[in-house]
Amino acid sequence: MAQHSVLVLAYYFPPMGLSGVQRIAKFVKYLPEFGWRPTVVATGPVAYYAHDESLLAELEERDIEIIRTSGTDPNSVLKDKGTVKMPRERLRKFMSKVSNTFFIPDNKTGWSKQALETARELCQQRHFDMIFVSGPPFSTMMAGAQLSAEFNIPLVLDYRDLWFGNQFHYYPTPWHGHKHKKLEHKTLARASKVTVTNRKIKERLINTYPHLEFNDVVILPHGFDPADLAAAASRPAQIEPSPRFKLSYAGIFYDVVTPVPFFKAVKRVRKERPDIDLELHFAGLLRDEYRKKARRMKLDDIVIDHGYLDHGDTVRLLLESDALWMMVGDTKNADTISSGKLYEYFGTRKPLLVSVPEGALKKDAEKYGAAWITQPDDVKAIAAVIIEMYDLWKKNALPKPAENVVKQFDRVNLTGDLARVLASSLRVI
Repeated sequence: MAQHSVLVLAYYFPPMGLSGVQRIAKFVKYLPEFGWRPTVVATGPVAYYAHDESLLAELEERDIEIIRTSGTDPNSVLKDKGTVKMPRERLRKFMSKVSNTFFIPDNKTGWSKQALETARELCQQRHFDMIFVSGPPFSTMMAGAQLSAEFNIPLVLDYRDLWFGNQFHYYPTPWHGHKHKKLEHKTLARASKVTVTNRKIKERLINTYPHLEFNDVVILPHGFDPADLAAAASRPAQIEPSPRFKLSYAGIFYDVVTPVPFFKAVKRVRKERPDIDLELHFAGLLRDEYRKKARRMKLDDIVIDHGYLDHGDTVRLLLESDALWMMVGDTKNADTISSGKLYEYFGTRKPLLVSVPEGALKKDAEKYGAAWITQPDDVKAIAAVIIEMYDLWKKNALPKPAENVVKQFDRVNLTGDLARVLASSLRVI
């Protein structure tokens, strides 16, 4: 197969952990199978909430070049601290507002400028057929657009979340919102193609920026890596055998993503149905404030916090569970949110409890065929689902998902779709 070269700019990249890393890491992993050799400009050592060397190891086995560069962003400046503790939610929100006030479009601008310098040197030394950047951070998209203009290389931008109107972004003044919109418009004007995680983001972009046509924006959803599922079978068990119904969550809680409504629902279940024997497993970052809430609700005897596990061990834990749950709270533009967690869950083929508002996540969960869906804060409905799941589990009658739907989210196939988007963009700008 003929090989094309793609230059990838990626702030969130292994060995950093957590969900923002998965999409770009898996695309890079499988692109060589579809005729594209990636050269990745990624972060050097950074302070971050989680690190996962296993994600980096699987990339180092592939035909992938990774070039590290450090910048002046806060995480790079604090790199000697390594893996850092996630602050309490109130402090995290305050810090986020301060950052949104003084850094436009984001506080990764220092790294993005250094990445642009490194990428310039590479482009002067060799030929690249394509530039690919996934955001957030959106300052890295701006760097990709600048590079594309300077070297006349086609650019594909990948949106994991909205830029202007982002559900978690704070605009202290109208000027801030206007500035973001202006920067996004200028960056999009340079792109040959745009990929997005769901239809809601596509609609929002086309409606906001009239120069974008329907075929300019391609939907490439999040997904799961079938190799992770196959490898999990040989990993050590994460959950001790027990006769309890095991309901698990993988990931972190922040902003409107909170376990509190779920905890309240479980407390209600234990009161209404004391015969129901549950275990609640958490893999990721369950902060002290949430463990304390569980203790106050007298749930600490059934909450099992595994802490942060590498990705392979997390997949093993999910496969050992009887059912999985996730939530995203209702907030501005919540309909555009595509949490990668849901699609990782799809790969397990487990029954799901999905507490989300109207939008992209709900629509995909409905297609799955083995998901109970509630509003994120409907404690009564969440409790009723847990009871129904448990009763079906006791009868060995939990539903199975639609296999044809699950296969749509295979990351190998999705990378093939991305390769076709890149190929369609091979033209002189």
